[in-house]
Amino acid sequence: MKLTKYIFSISIIALCSCHSVGEILEVKNNTPKNVILLIGDGTGLSQVSSAFYFKETAPNYGRFKHIGLINTSSSREDITDSAAGATAFACGVKTYNGAIGVADDSTAVVSLVEIVSPLQIKTGVISTSSLTHATPASFLAHALSRNFDEEIAADMVETNIDFLAGGGIKFFNKRKDGRNLFDDLMSKSFKIDTTALGVFESIKSSSKVAYVLGEKHMPAIAKGRGDFLPNATELGIQFLNKNKSNFFLMVEGSQIDWGGHANDSDYLISELIDFDNAIGKALDFAKRDGNTLVIVTADHETGGFTLAAKTKTRENGKEYSDYSEVEGIFSTSGHSATLIPVFAYGPGAEEFMGVYQNNEIFHKILKVTNWKPNN
Repeated sequence: MKLTKYIFSISIIALCSCHSVGEILEVKNNTPKNVILLIGDGTGLSQVSSAFYFKETAPNYGRFKHIGLINTSSSREDITDSAAGATAFACGVKTYNGAIGVADDSTAVVSLVEIVSPLQIKTGVISTSSLTHATPASFLAHALSRNFDEEIAADMVETNIDFLAGGGIKFFNKRKDGRNLFDDLMSKSFKIDTTALGVFESIKSSSKVAYVLGEKHMPAIAKGRGDFLPNATELGIQFLNKNKSNFFLMVEGSQIDWGGHANDSDYLISELIDFDNAIGKALDFAKRDGNTLVIVTADHETGGFTLAAKTKTRENGKEYSDYSEVEGIFSTSGHSATLIPVFAYGPGAEEFMGVYQNNEIFHKILKVTNWKPNN
C-alpha cells in the first residue's frame, strides 16, 4: 500500500509539483524563441528517482508532464560514451565512441551552435567539467578524439559562442604550443574571468563572457563547488536574454557520471540534486517567459545504478532487506545500455514524447523552433 501511495504521489507531483495548473499550461507561442537543453551526464531513471527520495525539497523533475525515452547506442557500439552521445544531441548524427562533432566517417558535422549563431540567436554552454570535456566539446568543436583537449580548446575559440562557464584553464593558457587562447578570446570581445562567477550587473554591458574557473575540472559539490551550476544557469539565461534575444543554452551536470563511475552513491546523489536545482532555474525562467522550451535528458546511464531496499544485519548475523529505507547500489563501473528519459516543458514539448533515437533530439529542436541553417 505504501508503494502504491508513493507512486500516486509521484504522479501528482509530475502533474502539479505543488505549482498551479496554469504553470503547466502557460505557453504564449507554439514556436519557442529559446531552447535550454540540460544534460545530466550519466543520469538514468534511477538517478532521477533519487531526487524524490533524497532531496529535501520537491524535485524540479516533477514539474514536467511531457516525457519520452531515447535509445543512446552509438553508431558502432550498443553502449555509447559521452562524446558520441553529446555529438548526437549537438549535431544530429550517430557516431563512434570518442568522436567530437564528427560523423562516423570522421568528417566534421555542423552543430546547433554553428547553425543558430548566424541567425542572430545567442548561444551558451555551461558545464561542471572542463569546457573541453566530451559533452560541452561536442557543441563547440570537431575532433577525432575526445582526448584532444588542446585541439578542442583551439576549436572553441573559432565558434561564435556568447557565454561560457566551466573549467579547463590549463587547456587555454598552459598549452604545449605556447598559445594563450584567452588572448584570442579577448580579441573576439570576450570578458574573461578565471576567479569566480560574477553577477549580471558586472557583465550586462559585455558582448561575450567566459568564466573558466577550474584548472582542469570544477570541484565536486562535496569539495566546495557550491551553487556554481544553478547560479551559472541563471546568469547565462540573464545574459543571453538581456536584449530579449532568442537563445540556445546547453547546461551539463557532468559529475553525476563520475559518481556512477566511482560507484559512490553519495557523490552521485549530491551532483544529481545540484543538477535538479539548475533545472529549477531553467523552468522558473521558462514559466515567466512563456516562449522557452526546456529539455532535460542524459547522454547515457552510468554505473547500472538502482535504488534498492537497504541491506541490514540482524543480531544473529543474517542480512535482510529493510523496505522502509532505500540505498543506491551499482552493477558496473562503466556505462549501461538502458533507455534514457527525456523531459520537456514549454512550447513544442509534446514533440519530445515517445520512444526514439538520441540524435532525434537535435532534429526535434530544429523542427519545433523552425531554426534553419543558412545555405
